[in-house]
Amino acid sequence: MARTVRFHEYGGPDVLRLEDVEAGEPGPGELLIRVDAIGINRAEVLFRGGQYIEPVKEFPARLGAEAAGVVEAVGADVTGFEAGQPVSVVPAFSMNDHGVYAERAVVPATAVVHRPDGLDAVAGAAVWMPYLTAYGALVEVGGMRAGDTVVLTAASSSVGLAAIQIARRVGAVPIATTRTRAKKDALLEAGASEVIVTGEENVAERVLGLTGGRGAEFVFDAVAGPGVLDLAKVVAPGGTLFLYGAVSGEPTPYPGFELGMPALNMRTYTVHEITGDPQRMRRAEAFVSSGLRSGAFRPTVDRTFGLDEIVEAHRYMEAGAQVGKIVVTVDH
Repeated sequence: MARTVRFHEYGGPDVLRLEDVEAGEPGPGELLIRVDAIGINRAEVLFRGGQYIEPVKEFPARLGAEAAGVVEAVGADVTGFEAGQPVSVVPAFSMNDHGVYAERAVVPATAVVHRPDGLDAVAGAAVWMPYLTAYGALVEVGGMRAGDTVVLTAASSSVGLAAIQIARRVGAVPIATTRTRAKKDALLEAGASEVIVTGEENVAERVLGLTGGRGAEFVFDAVAGPGVLDLAKVVAPGGTLFLYGAVSGEPTPYPGFELGMPALNMRTYTVHEITGDPQRMRRAEAFVSSGLRSGAFRPTVDRTFGLDEIVEAHRYMEAGAQVGKIVVTVDH
């Protein structure tokens, strides 16, 4: 039996239960992982509350798509992995099919990457979702290059911090936004070229001023909602507004017509565009691993919790005060 987090109904953090469940044996194309650390993501908060892009198909439901640990068993038709290897699990499956909030978890081998030397389990659970998300949108899909400007909302999130480092890595200019001054210094220390405090400053005026009126080639937005009208004003002609989250919970208008039909690209994006495509995933893994080896990429862990503190971990995620990743550790 393995201690496993499940929930039997939609609701707040209190619906999470730590229960003894059979981990099972890996089938064809699967691995059994001893989970040592779990990366907490907002997707799990939304899934638990019935607000995710896919509903729960059956209760009790599991959670989690990002973790680090060690291979315990290898299913049929799996190559490249063997028992005892340190690995990370990346978001490449539906939480209706698998979940890594557990002491042990069976996951698809296609969702597992080898953990680079020197990367411990906590860092290994904090790296892949943020860096794959930011790399995938900005570099793989968007083609961000040296000299480009990217505006980042929710910049103190793990994805936002990863995007700052990735922009720096390719020679682009990251401009971070934050609601209050509380996180401004942390964002500057993380590498942001400029930080715009949205509660005190006009985003469009600041970005246009910083870019000589050109605007930003990319806006990478996790908030969505009515704010996209202001964000669209700062996109340079032919630039792209990526929506990779909807933290606002409000309807999101299309701003193109209201702004006079500018040459605006606006698209939604999820990390599954990368993790679900073997060629893109191969390039992404090489890019992120290279950054880790060189020291250009340093995952930021805000706080760790124990597995028996999973309710508190979700409450902390919902409070939104973190700078970086929330990680849950698993004692064996």
